[in-house]
Amino acid sequence: MSDIKEKTSILFVCMGNICRSPTAEGVFRHYVSQAGLDASVVIDSAGTHAYHVGEPPDRRAQAAAERRGMSLQGIRARRVADEDFERFDFVIAMDEDNLLLLKDQAPPEHHSKLRLFLEYSSGSEREVPDPYYGGASGFERVLDLVEDASRGLLETLSGR
Repeated sequence: MSDIKEKTSILFVCMGNICRSPTAEGVFRHYVSQAGLDASVVIDSAGTHAYHVGEPPDRRAQAAAERRGMSLQGIRARRVADEDFERFDFVIAMDEDNLLLLKDQAPPEHHSKLRLFLEYSSGSEREVPDPYYGGASGFERVLDLVEDASRGLLETLSGR
């Protein structure tokens, strides 16, 4: 895993930054920590909208992650800032709508940093569905997708 450059920075993005992107941040942080790469990877999350700025992740997302031994503690919602496109090596959207919003906001020279998270998964789905208006099973489904894509992203970063 020494192929990861000195510091790789990743920003996960969804709409409100209280369900999918903080889940991705927490899960990916868990995998990075398990791989002993905490000092090599900077991980953050943000939303394309400012609906929930300063709020912690949705309690249902936190509970689902905790059931799998992962923590979303310390994460607070924020909106994507213009400087994020300069600061992060990867800006990873949970769905097509947010990817389009990022493309509109990002300067053209940073468009190559924009990706869909499930591009790194082993499945054929393209989007992490928004569980906000559904029940607990939606948050479990998000975790399944996020865990799979997190493993794929870590492998990509590790040069495997």
